[in-house]
Amino acid sequence: MKALLVSALVVCTFGACLSAECHGAPDPNAKPNNNPIFSSPPTFVTSAQNGKLYRAGDDEDVFDIVHVWGTPYEMGYAQGQLQKEKANKFITSLWAYLEAQVIEAINGTVSWIPVGVAKWVADVGLDVALDLTYDATKKYSGSYFEEEMKGICDASGADYKTLRRIHMIGELTKGSCSMMGAWGTATEDGTPLLAFRALDWNTDGPFKDFPQVTVYHPTPGSGNGHAFMNVGWVGWIGSITGMSSMDMAICEIGVSFPDDTFGQESRLGIPFTYILRDILQFDVTIDDSISRIVNADRTCDLILGVGDGKLNEFRSVQYSHSVARFFDDKNLLPLNETWHPRIPDTVYHGMDW
Repeated sequence: MKALLVSALVVCTFGACLSAECHGAPDPNAKPNNNPIFSSPPTFVTSAQNGKLYRAGDDEDVFDIVHVWGTPYEMGYAQGQLQKEKANKFITSLWAYLEAQVIEAINGTVSWIPVGVAKWVADVGLDVALDLTYDATKKYSGSYFEEEMKGICDASGADYKTLRRIHMIGELTKGSCSMMGAWGTATEDGTPLLAFRALDWNTDGPFKDFPQVTVYHPTPGSGNGHAFMNVGWVGWIGSITGMSSMDMAICEIGVSFPDDTFGQESRLGIPFTYILRDILQFDVTIDDSISRIVNADRTCDLILGVGDGKLNEFRSVQYSHSVARFFDDKNLLPLNETWHPRIPDTVYHGMDW
């Protein structure tokens, strides 16, 4: 579990790079990442009634670790207390950045917001577009998401509607990322399951300046799940990667170029960052996660990843409103011997379908 945690932190927190659409082959001369894994203990910074703030890393690669305990509202309130200044700065700067990106997307200079979506957003306004997305997803989402966001805003003074809108942006955009699950013969020393997700997005936005690992400790017996770790940013409560105390790990990548097998998308359903967090927070085995995904009201085209360190298993998921198809190393798709061959004990996807 410690090895998986370290891998998740290193790759996901420091892995941001410029986004690109990918229809080429891997570069055999690409420079490998041989940077050492940072393993020193984090430094205690401060505490609140239901939380503690630590700082980890060195040089430029520094990130915050926040531990929170209690109810969803209490855990959110602790985050807002511990990260008041950063939460306000990140939420404000991210909103300004998103507004500017919509304008650039209309001009065709930004690839991660589809032009059609950008034009619609320009017509109705970014706030209205995200409020409509919230309305379309609210009944499919657990109330604990709103409770936590309200806690963050009550403690920090950040604007609740702005924070809520920011959490809907993933349903409108198409990011490009990479992920992998590897075990057995695919690892140098036969290590049990290793999973990572790289945020192959951009470096001109505020994301890189506000990395945060949030470790949740829900009140035992409250029905709010078990302890889990979310890798993201200050004030961000959805999940794109993380792991849980049940040795479960999740990841996802965007799909900008789906083929016909994806079928239809829908705006009515649970936001993907919420279903991924539900997997971390509530699921005990990979079968629980498969059942959750199959039975969910799904929305947009994605590839998800779910790993179970207890069983040494990893699945990727072709995910859309119409389909939920699960792949291991034996049936991995898409299959192309040049740029996406099957590799024993490995499930991987890079930048797109």
